[in-house]
Amino acid sequence: MQNTKKEKKRKFRQRLSYLFLEKENLKDEKVFFSVLKRWLFLFLIFVEILILLQQLGVCILSKRYLSLLIGVSVVVVLTATEAVKIFAENKYKSKTPFYIVDFICAFTLTGLTGSAYLCTLYMIVLTEFYLTAKRDRQSFFGCAVCIVVYVAAVWTALALREERIPILASITRSFNDLILLFVHFIIVTVAMKFYRQFLRLRTALQELDESKKELEKAYDDLAEITALEERQRIAKEIHDTAGHSITTVIMQTEAAKLVLAENPEEAKNRIISANLQAKHALEELRESVHLLSGNTAQGTLKENLISIINESTDGTGITVRYEIEDVAVGKEEYRFLCNALKEGISNGLRHGGATAFWFELKRKEEEILFLLSDNGKGVKANAIQKGFGLSGMFHAAKKLGGRAEFSSEENEGFEIALSLPYTVEE
Repeated sequence: MQNTKKEKKRKFRQRLSYLFLEKENLKDEKVFFSVLKRWLFLFLIFVEILILLQQLGVCILSKRYLSLLIGVSVVVVLTATEAVKIFAENKYKSKTPFYIVDFICAFTLTGLTGSAYLCTLYMIVLTEFYLTAKRDRQSFFGCAVCIVVYVAAVWTALALREERIPILASITRSFNDLILLFVHFIIVTVAMKFYRQFLRLRTALQELDESKKELEKAYDDLAEITALEERQRIAKEIHDTAGHSITTVIMQTEAAKLVLAENPEEAKNRIISANLQAKHALEELRESVHLLSGNTAQGTLKENLISIINESTDGTGITVRYEIEDVAVGKEEYRFLCNALKEGISNGLRHGGATAFWFELKRKEEEILFLLSDNGKGVKANAIQKGFGLSGMFHAAKKLGGRAEFSSEENEGFEIALSLPYTVEE
């Protein structure tokens, strides 16, 4: 029993909430117009009660009970049609028959009662019509029809009271009401335009906010990708520079170990050379940091490539023969070609056990050709594995618009062939 009472109270509160607009999203056009129509329906009932009360007194005094019965019947029909339009039908076309019934009911009430509240009744019916109509010309047509019906109803009412006056005179008598109907048309249609414009602007602002959020997310993703690419570039830069120099140091110290017993002086020289190379490796790391930050001075490409070759051969016992053209290249190409030579020599020493290299750099028409081959043990052609160095070289060449090819045969050494488009940075 207690639960039943609570449930009834809850449902009653829900109905009140529905009626008094609590928790309604009035920024939704359909919801907003639905709320307005509910209130219009309540106001319609209130006005109809006033008209019937006024008519009740008149009919009782004059004993015109038939007129009262007709008036009540018309009010019931009008209320029913409004209820159907507001709570059941949503489409303009399907409501058309009900609007015809509305005007007939309003005309009948005007002729029967001549109440002072009839103009308000017309405005309520018209407001619902304006809220449903999708175009201004439909609303204007409805207003014009209503004005004609109102004038005809006033003239009919006067005629029924045996006050036979011209139509023009009836228009003059109802002039204030006609002005109210027209002003009501202007106010409602303009208010609806402002409201719909407000909704459009609000939707546009929401879309802009969503676009802004998407752009911010895209920017964050781009920043993350850029940071990742930069970390990969730094890793490759350090791998190419430090890896080459440290490999050279290892080769020099290994060579020193082999001759230490037989030729201490030669071993000493190799250790000194390794020490100098280690110091140079440290300088290369520092130079890489400056290079990555964009603050470094560099010699010509040919000078730097020869310097890399000299560092590789100094005290290591390996031989690098070369033929290098002095080719002008951009910063990215400059760094790529230097790193590729370091990586190629380091790989030949570490993995192939090479003792001799041939290096060639030249320009052929609109291409820069890079070739490095060694006499190492090599691998089968189908067994070439692209580690961090070779894979980075391949992708870097592709990014610069060129290509990288690697070839080898077992006991026939390893060869790196690169080509880049010839472009000079202005």
